[in-house]
Amino acid sequence: MTAATSSTLFPSVPDSPDAVLEGLDPEQREVATALHGPVCVLAGAGTGKTRAITHRIAYGVRAGMLPPASVLAVTFTNRAAGEMRGRLRQLGAAGVQARTFHSAALRQLQYFWPKAVGGELPRLLERKVQLVAEAAARCRIRLDRNELRDVTGEIEWAKTTQTVPEDYPAAVAKSFREPPRDPAETSGIYRLYEQLKRERAVIDFEDVLLLTVGILQDRPDIADTVRGQYQHFVVDEYQDVSPLQQRLLELWLGERDTICVVGDASQTIYSFTGATPDHLLNFRARHPDATVVKLVRDYRSTPQVVYLANGLLAQAKGRAAEHRLELVSQREAGPEPVYTEYADEPAEAEGVARRIRELLDAGVAASEVAVLYRVNAQSEVYEQALADAGVPYQLRGAERFFERPEVREAGLALRGAARAGSNDTLLADAVDLPSQVRAVLGGTGWTPQPPAGSGAVRDRWESLAALVRLAEDFARARPAAALGDFVAELDERAGAQHAPTVEGVTLASLHAAKGLEWDAVFLVGLTDGTVPITHAKTDEQVEEERRLLYVGVTRARRHLSLSWALSRSPGGRGSRRPSRFLNGLRPGSSAGGGRAGGGGGVERGGRSRKRRGPVRCRVCGRTLIDPGEMKLMRCEGCPSDLDEELYERLREWRSGQARELGQPAYCVFTDKTLMAIAEAVPDNEAELARIPGVGARKLQRFGAEVLALCAGEAVGTDGTDGDEGTGVGAEGAGEAGEGPERVAEQLDE
Repeated sequence: MTAATSSTLFPSVPDSPDAVLEGLDPEQREVATALHGPVCVLAGAGTGKTRAITHRIAYGVRAGMLPPASVLAVTFTNRAAGEMRGRLRQLGAAGVQARTFHSAALRQLQYFWPKAVGGELPRLLERKVQLVAEAAARCRIRLDRNELRDVTGEIEWAKTTQTVPEDYPAAVAKSFREPPRDPAETSGIYRLYEQLKRERAVIDFEDVLLLTVGILQDRPDIADTVRGQYQHFVVDEYQDVSPLQQRLLELWLGERDTICVVGDASQTIYSFTGATPDHLLNFRARHPDATVVKLVRDYRSTPQVVYLANGLLAQAKGRAAEHRLELVSQREAGPEPVYTEYADEPAEAEGVARRIRELLDAGVAASEVAVLYRVNAQSEVYEQALADAGVPYQLRGAERFFERPEVREAGLALRGAARAGSNDTLLADAVDLPSQVRAVLGGTGWTPQPPAGSGAVRDRWESLAALVRLAEDFARARPAAALGDFVAELDERAGAQHAPTVEGVTLASLHAAKGLEWDAVFLVGLTDGTVPITHAKTDEQVEEERRLLYVGVTRARRHLSLSWALSRSPGGRGSRRPSRFLNGLRPGSSAGGGRAGGGGGVERGGRSRKRRGPVRCRVCGRTLIDPGEMKLMRCEGCPSDLDEELYERLREWRSGQARELGQPAYCVFTDKTLMAIAEAVPDNEAELARIPGVGARKLQRFGAEVLALCAGEAVGTDGTDGDEGTGVGAEGAGEAGEGPERVAEQLDE
């Protein structure tokens, strides 16, 4: 998620093989020039592993030692594969295949299926959850949403570890895995799920690997054809390889050893899917003559961040910990990590939003800030807090950039304009490439200024604005480029899934943040029971949770904030404890597990006003936990005694304040807060301060005028409310749930 400059976005292609090696440190250069035999690269976080392996491939191609079509580079996500293709293209090594395991296997399966089996390849099942639910129903087992997700995960684990339904109970016992349901029940559901797939002639993603393995094992002639095509292999994130993927890799290789693997055992965070670092840790044993290179120079993070990351791993246990890499920061010193304890989760979210607002005001780009949490359910309170603070955000896990409807529409419009050239009236007054792009995208919804509020309208604008910024960068790097050249660049990027930067603070789970980096990272909700998660029971599961936190820490370049809340809701019993992983690291704590003292650098992040008791519905008395209901101080379904005339006056006043401040209307007060004021009609500052959403700062700034409006007095404002015309009010950013489309990551729900 780096906001790159034009020089890094569109670098010139190196003019010689030796030029490919320029700028590499000694260890990276050793990786790049080790083109023969097995190579194992142990690469710590931020040490430039992708740079090292892409330059290795490019150097081999440019030097004539690696024919591009003979190289297959595999990794684990489409984003990582796209980034690798993009870098190879920039290094002059186009034609190298960089794919995920599943993508590479599917391509081979589609090609060889008619010859190996006959007929057409069965349809690929995009989502297996519905079929698993049907299998459970046929077994007379009712599964709720969470149970369905868990059973589906168990089936995926079984298949990636090459475990058939009948052997599942024994495999679970042997692996010391704690199953979510009775293994015999899961085995039955698994068996029926496989039967339903056969009946309907469909296959799932795990089948893609299993069937490819089966064909390569059973048909030596097909295996020889594949090995004749691909003779050099590079495997990124090798610590995440499952037994099934390792078997496929072995079949691709045959008797050869022309393989380079890259990984870090300390970043193994997907063992629940069958991934294991054993293949990485045992590589030298399988290949005694392997070249092993360690990358420990950390170019990403400051010494302060690196010190904390190393401290986390210093307390780790187990085999992966025995092979940990001690990172050495290559950057100048930066600020110390900030540790903050809050009274409750809403206070934590407000505190984080306030700190982010300060960073943005100091010049940090919103796209260079991330809030990372353990489970996706934690995001809602941060969406609300950021919206209240007027901070744009994006949820990691939404649909891919080039698949967004507005981006597809923009691409078609730009392509049409490029074909029409001077005949397109939109381009009549456009003097250069950026102005041409702005003119064309103006017809699809882009405007020079962003719309007020959040939600779908703002998301659409942000997508188009990212294309405009990309056109500006492209024109600076290639002044002679025409609109057709920019369209071709977009096509290349879409094929590589190399998306431009979208402005907005990133909200993401720790798992989803793997492989990304930001200038400022906020690690939130760091309490025992969340990090490590409650269901981490065994020592190895707890150690994986530690590695997950390590991944979170190493996402930060300069600013790192770690926080936790003592209770879930305001007034709750403060029984939570900071994550045990911070013991001995956060000021005032000891490695033995003692609680942090009141000083020593741990901030107390509670609100400046007095801590409230539980927020209860003023109509029915129920304790409220939903942020929107807490602002209203009543259940959504309870009768409202809203003073509609006062509410409209408040909206009109808010519009004038927003125009005067040059900010969206919700930065003054959200609709829910105005509604709560219009229902409570406070008489004094104390009553106004009790309304959620009216903090000390807003009370001081707006309190007198709000109370005057509540008393029926005239306040000098005019105009219409700032939310009108956008179709999305302040609630669109969280209170009404109309934020960016979410694609839930099953592993973090």
